[in-house]
Amino acid sequence: MSWRYCLVFVFIAFCAKVSLACTTAVVSGKYTKDGRPLLWKLRDTDTEDNKVVYLLDGELKGIGLINSNDEDKEQVWAGCNESGFSIMNSASFNLRNNDTITYRDREGFLMKEALLVCKTLQDFETFLNEYPKPMGIEANFGVIDAEGGAAYYETNDYGYVKFDANDKKFAPNGYIIRSNYSYTGKENKGYGFIRYATTEELFYTAAGSNQIDLDFFIKDLSRSQYNSLTKENLFQNLPESAEFTSYKNNQDCICRKGTTNSIVFQGVRKGEDAALTTMWTILGNPLSSVAIPVFNLTDVSLPSVITADGDENAYLCDLSLKLLEKMYPISRGSGASYINFSLVANQEDNGIYQKLIPYENKIIRKGQYFIERWRKEGVIDKNELAKYYKWIDKLVVGRLTKVVKKNLLK
Repeated sequence: MSWRYCLVFVFIAFCAKVSLACTTAVVSGKYTKDGRPLLWKLRDTDTEDNKVVYLLDGELKGIGLINSNDEDKEQVWAGCNESGFSIMNSASFNLRNNDTITYRDREGFLMKEALLVCKTLQDFETFLNEYPKPMGIEANFGVIDAEGGAAYYETNDYGYVKFDANDKKFAPNGYIIRSNYSYTGKENKGYGFIRYATTEELFYTAAGSNQIDLDFFIKDLSRSQYNSLTKENLFQNLPESAEFTSYKNNQDCICRKGTTNSIVFQGVRKGEDAALTTMWTILGNPLSSVAIPVFNLTDVSLPSVITADGDENAYLCDLSLKLLEKMYPISRGSGASYINFSLVANQEDNGIYQKLIPYENKIIRKGQYFIERWRKEGVIDKNELAKYYKWIDKLVVGRLTKVVKKNLLK
């Protein structure tokens, strides 16, 4: 093999690893502010267009995040089902002993299959044990259920190792974090070490002040522009104005150019209706999108802005990508790692992210009002949910579209 082909192979392998990067966490309900478990995935992938869809072709009905071009809904990258079983993954790059194995990258297929049959963590363990080997898997699967279960499964082609968030031996503070390597894998191999350290630092601070809640995941983690190695936080010492270019390299931040969405699953307490499991979805890059809650009630249509038929793209994701192009205008060379942060946030408070947050706050406040009432009543009011979804659609299509157009015309 010539040196040119070697370079091409190395470049393709590197891009594949970067494109599959994710930062994730699972939290026991024993350690959250409201006693409900949390499961979080911030997805990095080169498949920019994602959407949310119902999964109706199995024993259990589910809802999941898929690539928009996945017309047959074959792979799910995060999802929950009607039993409150929720699952996501982060790719690992240090579990496989033989890099020549060609049967791989089956994580999305496996997660969809699991959503259609699993109700509990025990079901998932049985599912993994009985799954045909080799599985084509090298990943950390995060899972929660409606019985208080919360764990990671570091999984390779032939088996798994469980890390229980309810066990102080594995999670002394009730949470476990994973990026793109596994504790049971090869030492010092893999990716995302800086992102992991940053996440760990933010979690440690939040845990010390009892602030591990939904807001922590949506506001602090999913939009984090802090680098624990350099100690630089782009949200501090903001540029004076959007008119003054301020390029910053945020490639090693939790949220970066390749981040396509953030998902937070808010589980239920024991005895609560599993249908109250909430999938908080930031479709698109978190710096250029808003969080929307959805529920696994398949007889209520999803908000139209986060879903689409066939291989079509979701409206909100496309809006987010248009704004993201404005934030990252350099495409050649390593320029894609540099964000013009003055367009994200500035001292005049008219950055793109700053303009979107008031609308997101409205969505969250209204959603939490309904959710709290439904919890007290023990059941979701489907008519109320349908009206809430339509209100979200109107807000996104009406107000957020104006934000996009105004910023793109500058």
